[in-house]
This record gives sequence, C-alpha cells and structure tokens, in this order.
Amino acid sequence: MYQRILVPVDGSATSDAGLNEAMQLARLTGAKLRLLHVVDDMPMILSGDTMGAMTADVFDLLRKNGQRILDEACNRVEAAGIATDARLYDSFDGRLSDRVVKEVAEWPADLIVLGTHGRRGVGRMLLGSDAEQVLRTATVPVLLVRSGAETGVDAAARSSAARSP
Repeated sequence: MYQRILVPVDGSATSDAGLNEAMQLARLTGAKLRLLHVVDDMPMILSGDTMGAMTADVFDLLRKNGQRILDEACNRVEAAGIATDARLYDSFDGRLSDRVVKEVAEWPADLIVLGTHGRRGVGRMLLGSDAEQVLRTATVPVLLVRSGAETGVDAAARSSAARSP
C-alpha cells in the first residue's frame, strides 16, 4: 500500500496533527516518511518596509529555524521507530504547494499527508490554501488532517451523543 509518505511540516499544531496521522499510517504499512519544510522567506522579500533590513543573517536565521523544525519532527518520528529523512527548501522557487508536487515526482511518494487550517470564506480567499492547491495538483493521493477548529461532522456527532440516554 503506502510505502513512501511525504509530510510537509512547519512546527504548527496543525502540522503536528498531520505528522501524527502520517506516523500512524507508517506504523500500519511499514512506510518511510519524508519530512519537508519550506522556509517562508517570501513575505520578507515582498515587504518594502523590511527591504533595508534584509541581510544574509536574516535568511540564515530563517533557515536555522526551518532546520530546527525538521530536526524536532525527525526526532519524534525516529523515536517511534519509523524510517525518515528530511528536506529543507527556500520559498524562492514558489509556494509550498509547488515544492510538494515537485518532491512527489523527485522522490516517488505514494501519499501526501498534511495538516490544514480548514479556512473558509474571506480567510481562505485572502490567505489562499496551500493544502487546497496540493489537493488540486498532486498526482498521488492526499490526506488532509484538520486540527483545532471543530468540523461540522464532529459537532453533530457530539451533539447526537449528548442527546442519547
């Protein structure tokens, strides 16, 4: 079944939920995980206010933080006895979704697992959704894992359970 699972990580609770799900799948299938982090340096580049402060030191700090996120995630996965490796990229080449799709082709993944904030309405329109873009362009199955906000299904199930005698 799934032997190579690609997992984008960013250190957030949502990303951790995706990683947890990927680890469970890896335990069941004996899969190897590839963790991916894309350094989000584009907002700093696009902001005119910070252009004067942009130095190699700032980019180096962003990369070090990205590597720390990857190292912590790898340590969790390895502590669970799951084979893993990791890749760190800059966002100069495009959005996270672009890098994920490229990585699937370069490291033939069977599945992509990623956390999603589940934004709706204006928040989704203004901020965009890397998860949605991955879903639209991926050539392999994608498992989206929501965390934080309760889904309508969860709320209905809880409400139904509360009404049961």
